[in-house]
Amino acid sequence: MTRTSLAERQARLEQQRARLQREEAKVREAERKARTRRLIEAGGLVDKAGLGETEANVLYGALLEVAGKLGDAAQRARWEAEGGHAFDREARAKDAAREPLVLTLAGAQPALATARLRGLGFRWSKVLRHWEGLAVYDEARVAAEELGGTLRRVAPAASGVAE
Repeated sequence: MTRTSLAERQARLEQQRARLQREEAKVREAERKARTRRLIEAGGLVDKAGLGETEANVLYGALLEVAGKLGDAAQRARWEAEGGHAFDREARAKDAAREPLVLTLAGAQPALATARLRGLGFRWSKVLRHWEGLAVYDEARVAAEELGGTLRRVAPAASGVAE
């Protein structure tokens, strides 16, 4: 059995220490990114509630008051229900104006055009070689005209009931 020298053991310990430091740095970075995401989401909710232009002191005071009431389970349940209903209403309103569309373009499009189409609700079909998705017709028509493409509505699927 060979014995390891003190220098070899110290080298191994240094390697382990460096590995632990890298892992700790990864954990700190993940925590920092999660915190940044939470802060961005909170700011988005403040803006969504129409409070984005509110003075900082007023907003902070209002949030402190809300924080003081978080212990009240009944109040918290009312806020949760109201928030859920508001999100549902907004999602339904957004989807109500959308319809299934197909957009055909000649040739490859620049990255800005594809980003715009994705933002409108389209996705690229590799098989059918066209853009398809749920989008607002008037917005898609403008994009199709600007990009020199053709836009068509997709007829709703038959109900499957035999007549």
